[in-house]
Amino acid sequence: MVASQVHLVRHGEVFNPDGILYGRLPGFGLSKLGHRMALAAADDLASRGRPMSSLRVSPLQRTRESAAPIAAAFGLEPMVDERIIEPTNHFEGTNMRRALKNPVNWPFLVYPPRPSWGEAYSSIEKRILTAIDDAFDSVESGDVVLVSHQLPIWVAHLSVAGQRFPHDPRKRRCALSSITTFERTTEPAPAPQPRPGEEPVAADPSAPPVVRVVEVGYAEPAGSLSSSATDVGAV
Repeated sequence: MVASQVHLVRHGEVFNPDGILYGRLPGFGLSKLGHRMALAAADDLASRGRPMSSLRVSPLQRTRESAAPIAAAFGLEPMVDERIIEPTNHFEGTNMRRALKNPVNWPFLVYPPRPSWGEAYSSIEKRILTAIDDAFDSVESGDVVLVSHQLPIWVAHLSVAGQRFPHDPRKRRCALSSITTFERTTEPAPAPQPRPGEEPVAADPSAPPVVRVVEVGYAEPAGSLSSSATDVGAV
């Protein structure tokens, strides 16, 4: 047996009055509104009536604080998972509007598809999907919650949906304290592709099935609070 569902929960609003791109910097915890958002996410999970068997969190302060009401609601001990941390970013510690006006920073903007300003999308994809796979296999039954950050969650969504990684950060569907849910499916092994000139071959019924991760839900339990947020985190 494995986990039935894996829920990727984004952290709540961060207290960031100076508008800093905080990235992996220490000392950036939730605002008062962010704590309310985190509680809304925990309440949403509790209202689903599903057993939550494990809770894993990014090591950063804002995710650990966002996980606290989930841990309390289900009596779980959060476990740190370094693979679901915020990606690296050259602009960490700066105000983006000011940084973009400085020619010194322009070379880091020349190739968005990588992206040139930080960790490659392919690297983010590898670690977040590995964390999701391990989460499915980590329990005998029930669900697993991963409290992470906007970009890793969005990259997981794009990867599972078979979409390209380059995108406009302002258009990510991953709101504060949102919940993106995944399940595993099994499908019969496909028939091998014939070479040019060869006859099609039927699928081998004894071949092991193909296991896929699919997205099955997205919710914004803190949506009613978002209009009051001053730090939405997208960069």
